Amino acid sequence: MRKSGLIGCVMLVLSLAGSPAQEQQQMPQQQASRLPPLPQPLDPILQAMFDKRRAMGGAVINLTLTTGHAPKFAKVSEGMAFAIRFETMVPRRLIELVIFRTAEIVGSAYEINQHTPLMRMCGYSDAQIGAVSDWQGSRLFDEKQRALLGYVEQMAHGGDVDDATFDELAKFFSPQEIVEITYTVGNYYSTGLLTKALRVKVETDGRLTVAGKC
Repeated sequence: MRKSGLIGCVMLVLSLAGSPAQEQQQMPQQQASRLPPLPQPLDPILQAMFDKRRAMGGAVINLTLTTGHAPKFAKVSEGMAFAIRFETMVPRRLIELVIFRTAEIVGSAYEINQHTPLMRMCGYSDAQIGAVSDWQGSRLFDEKQRALLGYVEQMAHGGDVDDATFDELAKFFSPQEIVEITYTVGNYYSTGLLTKALRVKVETDGRLTVAGKC
């Protein structure tokens, strides 16, 4: 009796603790957007994505819990987002500035919330972050940053970039870097629209995307 009782207690504790796989599937049950929670069990593509994010020091954020309803699209989207943040010739500090201004223009509170900490990580002061929306009237940005912001401004407001603005950008950035910047604006503009259309909820629990290094 004593032995069976001990075994029963151990099994009870294990069942309450849950396995790592079960813990990883708890988060997708949260309501992340106007879509329903992800179906369980998770698609293997999503499980691999979630495992990768945690291994990289990030959390499974509401954007992924939303786009995860289309696992193959979510995986491709993650690949582009990681390439933009971690694999560009353009310095990460400038990439974050591009992302942040694009998010402001499209009006994505979700992306602004996610990338404000990354702006700080990349050395921008709160004064600079607050001045991004009015960069043209601010003295807190250098000539290179202003050339970059000028390009973002025109591209994200319809895409017709005039010659003077493009030539100013080309003074500071190579053709490869210009393509990277252009992809970044396009990617985060479309993601910003997605967060608005699907009403992706801003995280209030501190969950952040994979930050990496600046």
